[in-house]
Amino acid sequence: MIRRFFGLEELGTSIRREVVAGLTTFVTMAYIIIVNPAILEAAGIPRGPSMVATILSAFVGTFLMGVYAKRPFAIAPYMGENAFVVTVVTVLGYSWQTALGAIFIGGVAFTLLTLFKARAWLARAIPEGLKVAFACGIGLFLAFIGLNSTGIVSIHMPASPLKVGDLGDFGVLLAVAGFVIISILLILRVRGAILIGILAVAAAAFLSGTAPLPERIVSLPPSMSDIFLKLDIMGALTWGFFSVILTVFVMDFVDTMGTLIGLSYRANLMDESGNLPEMEKPMLCDALATVAGALFGTTTTGTYLESASGIEEGGRSGLTAVVVSILFLLSLFFAPLFTSIPACAYGPALVIVGMLMLSPIRRLRFDDMTEVIPAFAVIAMMSFTFNLGVGMTAGFVLYPLLKLASGRWREIPAGLWILGGLSLLFFIFYPYH
Repeated sequence: MIRRFFGLEELGTSIRREVVAGLTTFVTMAYIIIVNPAILEAAGIPRGPSMVATILSAFVGTFLMGVYAKRPFAIAPYMGENAFVVTVVTVLGYSWQTALGAIFIGGVAFTLLTLFKARAWLARAIPEGLKVAFACGIGLFLAFIGLNSTGIVSIHMPASPLKVGDLGDFGVLLAVAGFVIISILLILRVRGAILIGILAVAAAAFLSGTAPLPERIVSLPPSMSDIFLKLDIMGALTWGFFSVILTVFVMDFVDTMGTLIGLSYRANLMDESGNLPEMEKPMLCDALATVAGALFGTTTTGTYLESASGIEEGGRSGLTAVVVSILFLLSLFFAPLFTSIPACAYGPALVIVGMLMLSPIRRLRFDDMTEVIPAFAVIAMMSFTFNLGVGMTAGFVLYPLLKLASGRWREIPAGLWILGGLSLLFFIFYPYH
């Protein structure tokens, strides 16, 4: 029955291969259970309930991906979007409840756009140069959060905005060691390199007394009462919150489109025309998971690149995703262990993930100033204003402006005119005070 439901014979795979692929995918992305709540804690979202919300949203999205879309892709809260919520709270001064309201609105919008098959048109409207800049800007943003959370880089110094941290502190040294360990494991192509690095540094922190040991390893999941259904939708429906909704909107459909296409090529799931058949199904799973995640109390979800590790192990069907979803659900009962992981252990993972997100920079056309300047503005404004939304909207304004100035207006997609116009209005009416 399982073989027939997932079409294993047609895909040239087996139950055993799919289970192994699911285990591999989970191991390579399980760090999100630790890292996502750690980031969102800076926005005021309690770490224990946030971990439960992270797991449940990953379970819902990945299970839907397995049984409805029948693809070997795993879904979980995106890295970058969680850091964006921290920005919304700490820099813009909004509440995390309002930020979750924006994510909910974005999820509903994506659900409707997917049902009406409009997401593909919107995705085509963003030039590749801006997509590259989005990924790189988010990567630098994440790397900085990791460096700061571990104490490797300190901020708010009188003499300069930044400086190197206290390298004599044992926790900082553990973080540096964690970065080196994960780097070596990645070079050696060890599966689960990020998770292994986190656990190794955490063990050293516990044994050295740098971090307190958890009181227990297994327990019932923490209560979600503090964050479940606490989103503020009406608070997000204001003009001042436009940049937040726009950023959530753009980041989600860019990340999802790029990841789905890249993974489908690797899994040989594309048709003769180079398209993923029934692409609306995995996109709908992503949209519904985002809606559910906002209700649970976590950030935007989407397809994870780490799914490629399971695909390389032979995963080709939705059974791979179902296995991953079951493992996420089982991880609910290890909350005391996951929430005790110190910053010196998960911080290096943020730096590594940020580094990996820089890889698309090679696809940027440096010989074309109309492409490079908007991309640079996106990356610089994201990093130096500590605001992803400002960076993205700057790119949407500059790209069509420079194409017009160079007489190449025909290269501007129709959808980008809409995004550029909305972004220009954002800068005009943005509350700078």
